[in-house]
Amino acid sequence: MRLRIVTPLQIVADEDFTSLRAEDASGAFGIMAQHAAFLTTLTVSIVSWRLDKVEQFCALRGGTLTVSGGSCVTITTREAIRGDSLATLDADVLARFRHEIEGERAEHIESLQLQLNAIRRMVSRLPQSGPTQGFR
Repeated sequence: MRLRIVTPLQIVADEDFTSLRAEDASGAFGIMAQHAAFLTTLTVSIVSWRLDKVEQFCALRGGTLTVSGGSCVTITTREAIRGDSLATLDADVLARFRHEIEGERAEHIESLQLQLNAIRRMVSRLPQSGPTQGFR
């Protein structure tokens, strides 16, 4: 099977594999040759794949995984970092990804609050309809 891991800026992996392990919201799962067509949303996690006895790892900042044709797996993600050490990727990279996502969520909430406050101010300045100014 063929694996492609792609970010907006680069192709992180484009290589053959015999088995792959990834994680979505329902938990970890594996993919091997002749897997059925499949599409899922990945969590912040580490994907691992094996060719013969060599195992490779890549930390993902979420993304999507697609299996097509029973022989091609494509992962698209905002950010991916390959590494040789599972422990290093797990401790350092995933922690950084999670911290960045929490920061983005906080910024998103602040932005929504500003938008809602602006809408409230605009609505408060609209002329009020009295009993004699109803719609016709």
